[in-house]
Amino acid sequence: MKKFGLLVAGGIAAIVLFSNLGPMVGLVVSLAIAYFALKGFLKAETTFKKFLWAALGIIMLCAAISNVPSIIGLVAAYVLYVVYKKWNENKVEIIEKNDPFTNFENEWKNLNK
Repeated sequence: MKKFGLLVAGGIAAIVLFSNLGPMVGLVVSLAIAYFALKGFLKAETTFKKFLWAALGIIMLCAAISNVPSIIGLVAAYVLYVVYKKWNENKVEIIEKNDPFTNFENEWKNLNK
């Protein structure tokens, strides 16, 4: 039953991830361009170049803000990762030394010697 729950959670997370793939790419691209606009703004020497870099940076920040719902896609990617890890998790069974049947077997071996 646990595997079925993991399968359902993974399926839903995969659907959400793929549906938010476009906005996620848009967020990354707009933040990258905004970063390079900031670098260009800091290196610019004239006021006109600073104005152009600032305008480009503001436009890209507005584009990044419009793609903020893609964070849901990042959460879905994390959920998919956790489901993958839980799916491949090996169960470790601990065998207790105080098992009465094991003790009986040991005592029987000692009596037969």
